[in-house]
Amino acid sequence: MPGFTPFTAPAFVLDEDDVDTDIIFPARFLLHTERKGLARFAFHDRPALLNAYASAGSPPILLAGANFGCGSSREHAVWSLDGMGLTAIFAPSFGEIFRGNCANNGIVAGAIAPEALTALQGLVADGHALSVDLAAQSVTCDGQDFAFTVPDSDREMLLAGWNTTTRILALHGQDIDAFEKAQRDSAPWLWTEEDEA
Repeated sequence: MPGFTPFTAPAFVLDEDDVDTDIIFPARFLLHTERKGLARFAFHDRPALLNAYASAGSPPILLAGANFGCGSSREHAVWSLDGMGLTAIFAPSFGEIFRGNCANNGIVAGAIAPEALTALQGLVADGHALSVDLAAQSVTCDGQDFAFTVPDSDREMLLAGWNTTTRILALHGQDIDAFEKAQRDSAPWLWTEEDEA
């Protein structure tokens, strides 16, 4: 996936705390295992929310309430939000696994102070777009800067366009190659011809 670059876009407000992953992606749809097309299940049981989101032009930024993405660890919730086109979510707090899944799928999950969130909600209601800069960890709107935080490892992944696996390979690929070479030499029976190809 591409690395994060600063952008300016409108936002959508979901002013509700404790929106869990079952609200984002209802459990009855978990039998769908491919990422493609999961957006159609996002907030499936909240048609008024979906209509309001579509009426707002399906913006790529979501301003959410505290503890967004709490509940189960289902990555489908993040996949469905990604399918909707969301690239950044700002809330006072997130479910921990949900936040990590966001970073692993290229979505910024930025923790922002409640008073800053309230101010941004007001600016969005007045029709202002938000400028998001992950490197600076700031949202700018109408000449005002609002700080947000993203864990350092998540920020590194998002800026570089890595997921968990590509991050490990980028940072430790040479060590892994050296280990595999040494293991092939010392324990060749562990390796098949396919492994060596």
